[in-house]
Amino acid sequence: MASPSPITSGEVAAQPVMSDAAKFQRQMGEVSRQSSVYFAGTIFTAAAGYFFKVYLARVLGAEDLGIYALGMTIIGFAGIFAALGLPQAAVRFVASYMVTGKIDALRGFVGRIGMVLIGANVLLGLVVLLAGPWVAIHFYHTPGLAPYLGLFVLIMGFGSVNTFLGQVMTGFKEVARRTVITNFIGSPLMMLFTLLMVGLGFSLWGYIFAQVASAVVVTALLALACWKLMPARTRAFSAGFPPVGSEVIWFSAATFGMSFLEFVLAQADKVLIGFYLNAREVGIYSVAAALVIFIPIILQSVNQIFSPTIAALHSSGEQELLGRMFQTLTKWILGFSMPLAAVMAIFSRPLMAIFGHDFEIGWAILTIGALGQLINCGTGPVGYLLLMSGNQRRLIQIQVVMALVMLGMNALLIPVWGITGAAVAAAAANILSNTCFLWAVRDRLGLFPYNRSYLRLVFPMAATLAALFLVRLKADVVHHNWLLVLIAVAAGYLVFCAAALLTGLDADDRIIADAVWYKVRGLFRRAEGSI
Repeated sequence: MASPSPITSGEVAAQPVMSDAAKFQRQMGEVSRQSSVYFAGTIFTAAAGYFFKVYLARVLGAEDLGIYALGMTIIGFAGIFAALGLPQAAVRFVASYMVTGKIDALRGFVGRIGMVLIGANVLLGLVVLLAGPWVAIHFYHTPGLAPYLGLFVLIMGFGSVNTFLGQVMTGFKEVARRTVITNFIGSPLMMLFTLLMVGLGFSLWGYIFAQVASAVVVTALLALACWKLMPARTRAFSAGFPPVGSEVIWFSAATFGMSFLEFVLAQADKVLIGFYLNAREVGIYSVAAALVIFIPIILQSVNQIFSPTIAALHSSGEQELLGRMFQTLTKWILGFSMPLAAVMAIFSRPLMAIFGHDFEIGWAILTIGALGQLINCGTGPVGYLLLMSGNQRRLIQIQVVMALVMLGMNALLIPVWGITGAAVAAAAANILSNTCFLWAVRDRLGLFPYNRSYLRLVFPMAATLAALFLVRLKADVVHHNWLLVLIAVAAGYLVFCAAALLTGLDADDRIIADAVWYKVRGLFRRAEGSI
């Protein structure tokens, strides 16, 4: 995609008058095409990552994976303070500054925020190096974690910068290009470096070092891509960096609070498992949790490009168009997430057994987590609707309550039920938080995703469940767990798609289907042309 042409400060390009239908088709087409690239990259990473995790689990074992997961909780906590909520602000303000032609503000934002991030990560990195050994020994009771802290600090620093640069590209609506760098280049590089280092006998050291090495490459590529996307005037360093506005500071403060709460919601279970149990249990739980995260990949794909679209449509007052997109996208997200969630719930035991006998006991975590993530997908991009429409305070209020609920449930259930208790707490918090977000969106924005068209999903979902239970009944015929799971995934999606076509598509559904098919057809044509 070509770089945006320079826009003078205060200049807004004239736009032709478009009908509501044409606006919807254009916006949905862009979201669908960009999301399909992100989705393809995520699928590629998920597929490769699944086999890679199986390799790691069998080579490193549950304890080493547990040590790695505990290290990531330390830098995850420190990284919140190192980021200060600034990367998330890039999506909103880069998109806003480009639309309104505020090029000087764009230069000040990118330049100043970049320097602040680097300084904050250096400072927090020193804190981790000084305080981390105490946490490893006295809190996690895992002295083996301490020697790896230096490499974890590097992961934190490069990860923070890469997140910021990636969000800048999202603000430019260049999700496809960002996906190529992070998913199609960064992830394979990390796996390749890991195979090399672990193969040479460096074990966990090799795995962590491989992440640092691949992060360095990704940083260089993202920085170069952002440089090319920036309008020419923003590259004039001699002009200095104008100060960022107060709205950036307040927005970043809000997202900082949200990041802290998200850390609690996402990592409290692992932290408390490490405190109450041991690294081996953390390792088993982390593998199951990593599989569950694959379920909302379609939601994540849509969020990446829909988030700046929300900001733009809300700013321009096109609430009806925003609501229409919300309804259609949420229906597709729910529909196409359901087969994967059902496979993980119904085939949880053979799925976990693939990683080795030690991990098979984590099947219950997979089943419980799948339910929580399906609810997450079924409510659509509600969190981003609140955030990008200026309702971040309401979002934070909900997250505060949910974080307290999550901590309380984990503290009560982990000592009694072990890692299964942590899974119950995580799923409950996921369901409650997304339900609250949904009602907040309806209250503040007057938007609600559900309408009668959702009834079209009943038959495809029922047919999918019937097909999967049939495969499960015939599981004894298949002698390899990995083949059984592969058959289940294929059967689930084939039956769902066939049943969905039988029930028919409405006009809005056809717009998405046509946009995705156009993108897929274009990829096949380019592939044929290269042969």
